[in-house]
Amino acid sequence: QVQLVESGGGLVQPGGSLRLSCVASGITFSRYAVAWYRQPLGKERELVAETTSTGSVTNYAESVRGRFTISRDNAKNTVYLQMNRLKPEDTAMYYCYAIRVGSDYWGQGTQVTVSS
Repeated sequence: QVQLVESGGGLVQPGGSLRLSCVASGITFSRYAVAWYRQPLGKERELVAETTSTGSVTNYAESVRGRFTISRDNAKNTVYLQMNRLKPEDTAMYYCYAIRVGSDYWGQGTQVTVSS
């Protein structure tokens, strides 16, 4: 059974930091590109950051570039999202996503709320 389990979300003040983690099981994690998406309440899901199977190439949404960093540790089957200088508009449910040719998987999400 494939599982992607996110953790690390919570309530943080504007300007603060959080690190999200997503642990994968049931797949050969190192063969998958992975990404973080987010979905604010009442809005569509959007790409935040993505990286290739080796982590050598990354891509970010314009709204988070320079503040967020995606990284992965294939030995731990884990992808991370370091989020710095958080803003209220970063408030959303954050989802982990793994994809390769022929298969893709979503996690259940972790809530991030940025508020004073």
